[in-house]
Amino acid sequence: MSASIAPPLGPWAGASAPWRVGRLDADGRGAVQWVLRRNCSMTPCQLLAVYLSLCAVSIAIATMFWLHGATVVLAFAGAELLAVGIALLCYARHAGDRETITLDGHRLSVEHVCGSRVERQEFGAAWLRVGAPKGHGSLVELSAEGRTARVGRYLRPEWRPALAHELRRTLVAMPVAGAAGDVQ
Repeated sequence: MSASIAPPLGPWAGASAPWRVGRLDADGRGAVQWVLRRNCSMTPCQLLAVYLSLCAVSIAIATMFWLHGATVVLAFAGAELLAVGIALLCYARHAGDRETITLDGHRLSVEHVCGSRVERQEFGAAWLRVGAPKGHGSLVELSAEGRTARVGRYLRPEWRPALAHELRRTLVAMPVAGAAGDVQ
């Protein structure tokens, strides 16, 4: 979940929400986008810098032991750095995971990025139903046209009802989608 907060953009924008909301068009009336990100403390570039410095220090210490006759220390240091490198690679691969919800007035699209896999669904905003999370660990359910998408996996469970409420308010407030009678 991203902690960046955008300033209020209209009657539907939550000023204290933990997600980023933005307008996508120049005239300020047609499209709104929510970006829900994983809460990662380091970017992949920062992670690479830390890993390379860890490698330099470990290899320097292992080389000193090797020069004093403990040759096996260098092999163990290499194995350790390989294992840490694999773990950090897995972390970096999922550092960019996110959900993007875009409402352009008549269409709502949901994009879920997990590693290298991207899933995208589109719904007609006029028929969209926003279901509130039913339990502590459940997600916000968006359904229309016989299809369902679940969003909010990168939010803390206590923020998911607020996301559902904001999505409902936005659907009612949007000019084209304002006639949506199915918003729950």
